[in-house]
Amino acid sequence: MAAITAAIVKQLRDQTGVGMMDCKKALNETDGDFEAAVDWLRKKGLSKAAKKADRVASEGLVAVATDGSRGAVVEVNSETDFVARNETFQAAVREIADLAVATDGSVEAVGEAKMGTGEGVNAALTTLVATIGENMNLRRSSVVVAEPGVVSSYVHNPAADGMGTIGVLVGLKSSGDAAALADLGRKIAMHVAAGSPAVPVSVDTDAVDPAIIAKEREVFSEQARAQGKPENIIEKMVEGRLNKFFKEVVLLKQAFVMDPDRSIEQVLADASKELGTPVEISGFVRLALGEGVEKKEEDFAAEVAAATGQS
Repeated sequence: MAAITAAIVKQLRDQTGVGMMDCKKALNETDGDFEAAVDWLRKKGLSKAAKKADRVASEGLVAVATDGSRGAVVEVNSETDFVARNETFQAAVREIADLAVATDGSVEAVGEAKMGTGEGVNAALTTLVATIGENMNLRRSSVVVAEPGVVSSYVHNPAADGMGTIGVLVGLKSSGDAAALADLGRKIAMHVAAGSPAVPVSVDTDAVDPAIIAKEREVFSEQARAQGKPENIIEKMVEGRLNKFFKEVVLLKQAFVMDPDRSIEQVLADASKELGTPVEISGFVRLALGEGVEKKEEDFAAEVAAATGQS
């Protein structure tokens, strides 16, 4: 059995972030074998992480990474925005985004990608849960490809390089000048991030979910009937309102936020003329931190009262 000195206990603590007593216990349990002790703590960390898994994680970071004609965006959640400022957490999120570029973009594929430590992404996050002390998870991920072409990115409210509260990717498919495409793509990504007049749901009208169109058509029809309009007029009114709806939610039909006199469609047409080759949007994705997560409302006064035994 190797000698368990204060120095080796401290070394184990520094590497794992686990308390001194747990580190000493791990070394005792593994006869002083340092690597075995690391594994022992990780196994114990799994049980610690499981206790935190039911906590709501709606904070964290959205990160982007691009590599020419491919780009990835990931959302990694934590419980508090304090963790989002943690350099260890940021480094992990940055590595996850970089790894995601080479995957199909699914959460399953990204979760299985191998980190520099040799662990899969999900396993690495579990280790971080035990080290940092908060629940965290890879919630969403996506990849955009533009071949030939360029994938551009934009991050809103950045906490560090390439990561913040909103991440957008825009793919421009074209054989035109890469630098010009990258600049235009970033501007369109900023437009998507702004969500003005609304966050786009598709590139063009053909890609809008038929269920969404049917719902809007039903709403518009009922509104027109409530006004006492005859059916032949209602049909024309509905088509007019649908066209207005498409201008709000279809990216190509939206007024460009940097030049409202032109639609995104017109911006691309102008770019095609300038570059001497067609430019089209191959795809886009926008992830906003915590969207769709039901956040628990905390009653801090009641919490303090309970902690002090007051009612």
